[in-house]
Amino acid sequence: MIQILNGLQLSMLLFLLSVGLSVVLGLMNFVNLAHGTLYMIGAYIGLSVARTTGSFWLALIAAPLGAGLIGSLLYQVLFRRMQSANPVKQVLLTFGLVYVGLDAVRLLWGNYSYSVAVPPVLAGQISVLGEPYPIYRLFIIAVGLVTMAALYLGLERTRLGAMVRAGVDDKETAACLGIDTDRVFFLVFGIGCFLAGLAGIVAAPVLSVYPGMDIAILIFTLIVVVVGGPGSLSGAVVGSLLIGMADTFGRVLLPEFASFLIYALMALVLLVRPQGLFAVR
Repeated sequence: MIQILNGLQLSMLLFLLSVGLSVVLGLMNFVNLAHGTLYMIGAYIGLSVARTTGSFWLALIAAPLGAGLIGSLLYQVLFRRMQSANPVKQVLLTFGLVYVGLDAVRLLWGNYSYSVAVPPVLAGQISVLGEPYPIYRLFIIAVGLVTMAALYLGLERTRLGAMVRAGVDDKETAACLGIDTDRVFFLVFGIGCFLAGLAGIVAAPVLSVYPGMDIAILIFTLIVVVVGGPGSLSGAVVGSLLIGMADTFGRVLLPEFASFLIYALMALVLLVRPQGLFAVR
């Protein structure tokens, strides 16, 4: 049971990161390798706010807002101009931003590893089927599930969600019907950056905050998008669960093959469904 909860906790972190990247890729056809950098920046913003104010909850608000603002500025200055560019140029641009973000973090916060204290109300452990389990890890699972439900309702039950789905299915036709696709793209990109910052501060008390934490999680995130299929909320959910559980149980049951297992799973999915399990297109 403990390993199932650990796998679910990792899956929820991967979901918070991958859903923004997946929808942006499906909607904008834009390969944003700097998505993990916003996750790292969100963690550092949260770290600074938590240390300055002594409140984890203020950090939980400030980190996603800061990451969303920085991501929105990057969209207006760089990404919007690169939407129709060759994917190789997109990869080179966003890969360069990864190193810019890494050096910026080292310049502002140093090349050290930090930790964010768990708030007192979430400290300690609780009994789950007779076994102790950290309350904060259950909080991470709850955040992921609430976000999942909110995104589902937003995409399936609102006008904005209908426009997003229309843009993912057929961007040109949606524009002909009067949908301001540029504004929709901007909103979706900002929400994705917001969720990346949220994932950063939520993960900080568990995984710590250090330069390069973006690269460590970005590989997992990209695998989730490939397995689940770009542009699909269902794909992000299922892909996150598959990769999170495979990595968690692989480290316990097959530790010598743990780093290989998720790549094998990705290869197996691509052999059966090259477009991903739930790809929109």
